Amino acid sequence: MPALETNLATSPGPERDPASGPQVEGSPDAAAEAALWQILREDPNDVAAFHRLADVVRRHAADRHVDSPGVDRQRAMDDAVWSLAEELAHSGKAWYPLVELARLSLHDDRDAAMRRLGTAAERDPVGLGLATSLQMLREAGLPGVALNLGMGHWRPREHTDGRHMVESAIESARPEARRHLEALGRIPRPARLQQLHDELLLLIEAAQAGPTAAHPGGGLPLIDLRELRAARERVAQGGVTPTSGDALAFCLGRPAQASLPESCPSSPR
Repeated sequence: MPALETNLATSPGPERDPASGPQVEGSPDAAAEAALWQILREDPNDVAAFHRLADVVRRHAADRHVDSPGVDRQRAMDDAVWSLAEELAHSGKAWYPLVELARLSLHDDRDAAMRRLGTAAERDPVGLGLATSLQMLREAGLPGVALNLGMGHWRPREHTDGRHMVESAIESARPEARRHLEALGRIPRPARLQQLHDELLLLIEAAQAGPTAAHPGGGLPLIDLRELRAARERVAQGGVTPTSGDALAFCLGRPAQASLPESCPSSPR
């Protein structure tokens, strides 16, 4: 692997204890662990296998420090996952281990984490590496950072559906949401992606129906998409199908510019 990618996998980052890495020999189920390692050596982006093995190495790390009151067991477990991801990231086709390394180092060294995510995006031609990177950043409460990463790497004609690009823009109150959705709309898509397009358009309209004063920069109002989706479910359960952003905004208690014949089912905010 090129030196640059090696450095991205291993440094800079939080100091790690090599002894906390994965241990196969001597484990209660060494055969199962060995099988997971074999799967991941063949496909380091097998997410299910990675997390199963990550659970195993976390457990080993916790067990090693069960009688060590001065040791941070959570840190030891994170170190074990770091060692696992670090080893797998040396493969030139590995992008998911880099996302995990970025997740673990995001708050200690954001610049290094973002370099790892950039490499993850470059290693995957269909866009899963980028989509997973954007999802991780959104879950970390950084939709604006996710959008910036995506704008440098997203290729609408080659990559996956683009959901995280549009939703990152909505969550970070950026005006690019509709432009990214329009980019998707110019490309022939299967029916399921047309449904995604319609769903994302509804979310954009709902965000725009909110109070514009919520974002002084002139973008979309800051919004939690989980609230919008929950509102949509409440409407569906109440027998009313939302057909516009105003309907969803109405359900959230936001100012709406269209009247509905029925009020949306209430739920605690």
